[in-house]
Amino acid sequence: MTGQGSDRPGFRRVLLKLGGEMFGGGKVGLDPDVVETVAEQIAEVVATGVQVAVVIGGGNFFRGAELEERGMDRARSDYMGMLGTVMNSLALQDFLQKQGIDTRVQTAITMGQVAEPYLPLRAKRHLEKGRVVIFGAGMGMPYFSTDTTAAQRALEIGADVVLMAKAVDGVFTADPKVDESATMFSEITHKEAIERGLKVADATAFSLCMDNQMPMLVFNLLTKGNIARAVAGEKIGTLVRS
Repeated sequence: MTGQGSDRPGFRRVLLKLGGEMFGGGKVGLDPDVVETVAEQIAEVVATGVQVAVVIGGGNFFRGAELEERGMDRARSDYMGMLGTVMNSLALQDFLQKQGIDTRVQTAITMGQVAEPYLPLRAKRHLEKGRVVIFGAGMGMPYFSTDTTAAQRALEIGADVVLMAKAVDGVFTADPKVDESATMFSEITHKEAIERGLKVADATAFSLCMDNQMPMLVFNLLTKGNIARAVAGEKIGTLVRS
């Protein structure tokens, strides 16, 4: 359903999913300016008392599926991608600390010298104390995307919503780069998104959210201040819910 839809509530605890490609500014590696801008936006939200957890992709370093196409073992290439997410997580932690935001990185693969192990009860305690928690290394298992990690972590820490930060304004009826007549949904149900074949997130992540009534808000990260607007319940992007 397109249109304005019902009023959106503000959120108390959110899981922010960031694509790794954005951290690279379209290139391989890290773009410090992009990471700093994201950190500033997150700090703005934390200052209002909202609890923020983050999952970051690793596509600016490695993409397991693409490496597999070149003949590399899929499981091994996925593990490489997980390590890329840890590098992104540590970078964001550093920039958040510079903003005065106490931040913890928890990883699904144990690496005690740089991060805590993933412990959901400890993560929730950090959030309650006003700390940002960044979940690195994906699910710690191959064949699972960071979209799926975001959905699972959101459910386990009791988040109100998964904020899917993209380089587009929301979910459209078709690819707006190809079809000029494509229109953006203000709200849509999980079921309708599946029936229309809309690529909101990968199928596993989407199923997790649908089966557990976890809403997703797809919005444009590249517009400064949009994280705060999304958290406050302003009508930006596309809200996907049951």
